Amino acid sequence: MDEETGPPDVLLTGLLFYDLVLTGLGRPPTPGEEIWTRGMGSGPGGIANLAVAAARYGLDTSLATVFGDDYYGTYCRKILAEQEGIDLSLSRTAPGWNTPVTVALAQDHDRALVTHGSPPAHTQDELLPDPPPARTALVHIDAEPQKWLAKAAAAGTLIFADVGWDPSEQWSGELLDQLSLCHAFLPNDTEAMGYTRTDSPAAALAALADLTPVAVITCGRSGALAVDQTTGEHAQVPALDIVAVDATGAGDVFGASFVAATLGGWPLADRLRFATLAAGLSVQRHTGALAAPGWHGIARWWHTTGSHDPELSRAYGFLADRIPDDPGPAPHHPPVTPR
Repeated sequence: MDEETGPPDVLLTGLLFYDLVLTGLGRPPTPGEEIWTRGMGSGPGGIANLAVAAARYGLDTSLATVFGDDYYGTYCRKILAEQEGIDLSLSRTAPGWNTPVTVALAQDHDRALVTHGSPPAHTQDELLPDPPPARTALVHIDAEPQKWLAKAAAAGTLIFADVGWDPSEQWSGELLDQLSLCHAFLPNDTEAMGYTRTDSPAAALAALADLTPVAVITCGRSGALAVDQTTGEHAQVPALDIVAVDATGAGDVFGASFVAATLGGWPLADRLRFATLAAGLSVQRHTGALAAPGWHGIARWWHTTGSHDPELSRAYGFLADRIPDDPGPAPHHPPVTPR
């Protein structure tokens, strides 16, 4: 991070993966069976999904993560630093540690994941013993609280938190204690209902609104809903009707887009529509990180589709005044091998 340019817009830390995505599965394979897919893509995953999505909006993005010194780690570091312009000065390369690898089997609007890896060589608190000032931090909270998070919040960094799938499906309510440090919480509907012990997204939202200033719940094909206690706004928006190729990382693209819109000072409904649009555009391509549309992808959709459809134009007309005059070059999308 260059001190002369001020604090980063977005600070991130978390586990990085090398993602290999197989698409076009008609159905999942059964034991002893081989299924050929219609497409394959690869690229950085995990925390990289959030970092790339944020950087493609022109946000100054700083990532603290651990790279293995293997092929996958070297590849991911090169892509993030040289191609995407992400600041990796807080990251470390761990000799002898293997970068985790995830194989995603993508079907329609969902995917199944198979991952191989070991715990990272450095914890988040070791990477960020004294977190630098930042406008926002995008984090995945875990059952074990991270000390750096409290330090960052105390320094005035706005914390935007997500949470991963609980493989035990116990959904411990203690995890929600960390929301007192957060400005916003953005789980999906299954996670939100699980942790709040409720039976509908609306009920989960009401429960979460008592714990954090901004509560957002993503509902896949049903869109998203949110409440912002700082402004008194409530909003619910539908998802776009989009044919999905790969849903890997769509929630991360949503989160980074919501942060970008929040930094822009947008109304809640516009923030939700923008994030839902970006997530929808991302699922049309392979892999979460390199599928993020950025301003170039948003501008292209608006000028070729959104502004020409009366219904979409009414819903997304706010983009006309918010898309930068220069949305930047077309982003690099993942190498894809079609069948």
